[in-house]
This record gives sequence, structure tokens and C-alpha cells, in this order.
Amino acid sequence: MDDSNSLVARCIAPVTKDFLRPPPPPRNNNDNDDGYHKSRINDKKSKRQQKRERREEQKSATNLCPVVGKTGDVTSCVYKDKCRFSHDIDAFNAQKPPDLQGDCPFFNTQAYCPYGLKLLWKNKITFPKADAKLITLGLKVMSKSKSNHLENKDGANTALNKNNPSHDNASHQLTSDSGSNLEQVIKDDDIDEKFESHVLCPQKRRKTSENEGVSVNDEIVERSCIEAEPEAESVSVATEAGVGVTEEIDDRNCIKADPEEQTDTITTETGVSDAEEIVQGSYIKPEPEAGTDTIPTETGVRVTEESVERSCVKSETDTITPETDLSLKLHPREKKKLIDFKDKLYLAPLTTVGNLPFRRVCKVLGADVTCGEMAMCTNLLQGQASEWALLRRHESEDLFGVQICGAFPDTVARAVELIEQECTIDFIDINMGCPIDIVVNKGAGSALLTKPMRMKSIVEVASGTVDKPITVKVRTAYFEGKNRIDSLICDMSSWGASVVTIHGRSRQQRYSKLADWDYIYQCVKKAPNTLQVVGNGDVLSFVDWNNHRTKAPELATCMIARGALIKPWLFTEIKEQRHWDISSGERLNILKDFVHFGLQHWGSDTKGVETTRRFLLEWLSYTCRYIPVGLLDVVPQRMNWRPPSYYGRDDLETLMASDSAADWVRISEMLLGKVPDGFTFAPKHKSNAYDRAENG
Repeated sequence: MDDSNSLVARCIAPVTKDFLRPPPPPRNNNDNDDGYHKSRINDKKSKRQQKRERREEQKSATNLCPVVGKTGDVTSCVYKDKCRFSHDIDAFNAQKPPDLQGDCPFFNTQAYCPYGLKLLWKNKITFPKADAKLITLGLKVMSKSKSNHLENKDGANTALNKNNPSHDNASHQLTSDSGSNLEQVIKDDDIDEKFESHVLCPQKRRKTSENEGVSVNDEIVERSCIEAEPEAESVSVATEAGVGVTEEIDDRNCIKADPEEQTDTITTETGVSDAEEIVQGSYIKPEPEAGTDTIPTETGVRVTEESVERSCVKSETDTITPETDLSLKLHPREKKKLIDFKDKLYLAPLTTVGNLPFRRVCKVLGADVTCGEMAMCTNLLQGQASEWALLRRHESEDLFGVQICGAFPDTVARAVELIEQECTIDFIDINMGCPIDIVVNKGAGSALLTKPMRMKSIVEVASGTVDKPITVKVRTAYFEGKNRIDSLICDMSSWGASVVTIHGRSRQQRYSKLADWDYIYQCVKKAPNTLQVVGNGDVLSFVDWNNHRTKAPELATCMIARGALIKPWLFTEIKEQRHWDISSGERLNILKDFVHFGLQHWGSDTKGVETTRRFLLEWLSYTCRYIPVGLLDVVPQRMNWRPPSYYGRDDLETLMASDSAADWVRISEMLLGKVPDGFTFAPKHKSNAYDRAENG
């Protein structure tokens, strides 16, 4: 026992002596002794070389035309000889690897092979909810092209106003030949200025024939969701040139017109009638209804009473009475259907390895809440299919959320609005703790921990844009020893967050050392009752789970991340409150389930098989750290223990304990067949928590 305690003190797993074996010789990083490790520096290729290889691959027989591959008919492709893919079926069958053993995963389900999410994008996408919330919070930033356009327009208006002193400096005047330009301007402005405000504004005095000193040309002002009654009208004036100019109301941000107000169409001596009205950035010619009354005036101008339907109109029954007491208004967080995370087993969003097939495996083993891999907001707004594929949800995931990462409030607001429209989700998690350099250098992830005001803006605008609950994932701080989340957690609920997940490490710490759960307990005690706090870090057994829940009863739940990668049956252990001494055969069955789910998700063709293999290898780079319960002198295993070299209770268990990529490839060949010639693999992530911190 003394030897075991000394090993634990040195963070070495106390494996029973009967199973220990001599350590393997140290591996030389410059030599690929196993044939599967690859050097990223030496194998790095230029973009030109990669492009040339892609073109050569397209011309090869391995890249068969998708249409020909589905139908088996060479004449089925509409591009014929101009198709960039190969149509040689015989050559494709000649180089095709042997079929895998067993039945196709799609044989029973009759499903299709999903190669990615295909989206149809319009030329311009509007984000009315996001823009409205950004303007309300004062975060709306005008683009350079639009600001330059408005400056030019203001300069032209100033010159016109000198000739017409009846207008103020902010008015926009029209000449008889400016109709086409006005239409384009309104169409461009309508995207950014639509739904800007919901505040009642005073109306401008309507112009009549009795008013003197008023020019025929009226102002064209901001057009933002004009709330009028069905019979509310505007005044349209036809000039001598026959161009209809609509008199609008100043500051038209949700102005409600009187129900009895009518449109007066004034026809000049030239006899031009039916003046064009500009409604929401497009010209609409109102047609007078049957039985309309024509009222002659002293100046010989006829006034026609008519009614024009508006596309953004609210009826009398939908009229909203202004609030007299602002304290009666509900906070955006209170309007949402909140999710109770209390004592639920929460699978963390895991980059690369937290894919849909892996989440399905965890659901089978007892996970309650799942979350997709982190997606970048800018990539989502650009319509990248690979990024949208991260948001896909399986029907078995009954409580599912997505995690996004962005550096600016407007980007996050538009992304969450688009996600709510396109995806079926239960909550949206905003990552403010990612330590990866490429994310932090863009100002996202854990870089936001140094900018609390931007954190507030992002959460507020996201919560005010969508109806789904907004959760936040953070770390203790950016720099080690300078914790600051405890000073912000009291305000996160007022920002609009319903749940905050705290990873007990700083950004500088990365994944080294143990998580600081004592600091998480402090934050839980400071959090208001309206904010659920989830702890994250180093949960590898049901004992760890019980200890955290006992020391902090206010803690909603614990998020399980690397513990699920090392032993996905951890969810079963927590629910059954036992240490599961799982056999190598049971572990292999779990890997078989993953392969089956992967072939359903990525496809059962050659590309789908190799994609499944690579994600399986990424996962095996974590599972090799598991030490069977029956081999340990001290139970349970801790996250920071180094596993020594040991023999398993059978050959398969010994193979699964290897940290060599060659052995991982052999396991994949047991499930997916032989790897292609020249196959290499290097894990994207460092699976060992005891590696030195790369960021100092």
C-alpha cells in the first residue's frame, strides 16, 4: 500500500505488479517507427501543390461521378464528357477495396448517405430580430459602404435644401428624375433599418391645402416596420412630371396612425392621377375602391379617399398599449422555456471527437443532455457546409443544444437567429472559454474573459434575439492565478443567460494540472437563484460526481468531457453507482456501435469508411488511457494519472492499452478492413492531461 501511495503522489497509476511489463524503448520523433505516425512539419504542402493534387484526384478513377455511382448508368450524368468526375465504372471497380464483412448499415433503414448539409442561400439574408436587438443595445455598426453612401446623399440634400428653405438639414428631397435611384436606395437601406425600434413616436402634422409655406416635395425618412391600422393612409402628391412622392411621417419607427385617417391623392392640372406610393422600399400604385368620394377644393385640385393595404400592418385587435410601469416588463430570460439541468448527465461539446456517432454511443450508455461540436459564427454565416454539419441532431438526442463561438455581438446575434430558423435545438451555448490559439487570436473563446463588457453585449443580444435559452461556458480566468468569473457571475443572469458552465482551469493552464473545484464552489455560492451553475473538469468516476454534488448542493450538475472520451460507460456508472470492470469484449462492442453509427452518418462508400476510420482513431487516442478496474490497487482512476506499461487480462485488452498509433490502426482494421496504402495518422489533440502546457 505504501508503494501505491507513493505512485499516486507522483501521479502514476498504481497497477498491480503482476500485470506490469518493462516500458517500451523511447520513440524517436524523427523516425516513423510504427509506420503510421506522420510528421506535420515535413509533410506540409503548399496550397498550389494541394490544388494540383485535388485536380489529379478528380481525374482519377477513384473519384467516380456521384450520379453515375447511384444509378450505375454512364448516360445518366447530364454533363456527359464535360463532367469533372470520372465515368469509368470498370476502372473504379478495379481499384475499389474489398467489401466489408456484414450487412450495410443502411440495409434495414433504407436511408441515404449524408455527405453534408446543403443550404440554399439568397442573395441577401435579413436578420430583423438580431438587428433590432443590436440597435436597442446601441451595438449596431453601420458598414463603410453604407456610411459613404449616406454621406454622399447628405451632401446632395444640403445642396437641394439651399434652394428650398422650408426643409431642415436632415430632409431627403426628390426630383422628378430620381425615382429609380430612390427605389434602389430604399431597397439597400431596408435590410439594415428594418424593425429598428418599438418605441412610440409623436406624429408629424399632416399637410393639407390650408397649410402655407410647405413644399410639394416631402421628406423620405427611415422606414422601419410602420405599424398602422388597416385603413391608415399616407398623402401622395403628383408633381407636374407625373412622379408620385409620398408624404411620410418623421421618425417612422412603429408609428400608429389614426384608424379614420385617409389618403388624399392630389392631382395637378396636368390630369395625372393614381400617384405612386412608396411603401417599404417599393412603389405600389393604389387602386381606388368602388364608390370612393372625390372632393373638389378651391384650387381645383381633387382629393380622392381610398385605402391602401400595407404589408407590415397591425390590426386594432393587435394594438399594443404602451407600458406605464417599466418594472412590469418581463426580462427576455423569463420569457424563454428554461431547461432544468438539475442532476442531468451532461455530455460536453467536444471538438472533433464529440461528433454525432459518438453522441449516439453516449446516449445509449446513459447521457441525458448532449451538445454539438463548437461552430464558428463567421463560418456559419458564410454558409460552410462542413460547419453546418456540426449542428446536426439525431432523433435519439431528446435534449440537445449547439455551441457557437464568436468575437462580436452582431456576428453572434445573426448566427443565433439563423440557427433558430434552420435547426431543431433546445438551447444555444456560447463558448467563452476555448483556449485554442486560432480562436483566441480572433478575439473569441477565452479571449473574451479579458473583455467583460463585450461578454455582456454578446449574451444580451443573443438572449434578446432568440426564444431558446442561452447558456455560457467559461473558464476561471485568462491568466492563471487571476480568477475573475466570481465577480461576473452575479450579473450573468441579468444579461440573459440561464446556465453558466465553469471549467475549473484558466486559459493559460490549458488542460494541465487538476481543475480548481474549490473556486467553482465559491462561484456557485455567489450565483443568484435564477442562474444554474454547472461544474466542469476531471470527472472520471461516480465518486468524483458524488463528491462535487455533496460539497456544493447548489450545483446544478457536472459536465463530463474527457471522462466520456476515456470511458463512455461513465454515464452508466454514475446512474448505477458502481465501478464497472468492463471486459475487452464489451469495449469492442462499444467500438462496433460507433462504427455502425459512423457509417450511417458519413456514408458506407469508400469515403465514408475512411472518414469513420479517422474519427475512430481520434477517439482511440483517448481510450488508451483507460486502466481496467481489476488491474488497479487504488480505485478509482484519476484524470492526472500516467498509465504505466502493463499487460491486459487478454491480448485485446493489451492492444487497447497501447499508446502507439500502429495499434490503434490495427483495432480499426478489425472493424473497417485494411487501411489504404500510404495511410498515416496523427491525432489532432493531445489526449494526455499531464503533458506540459503549451501556452506557458
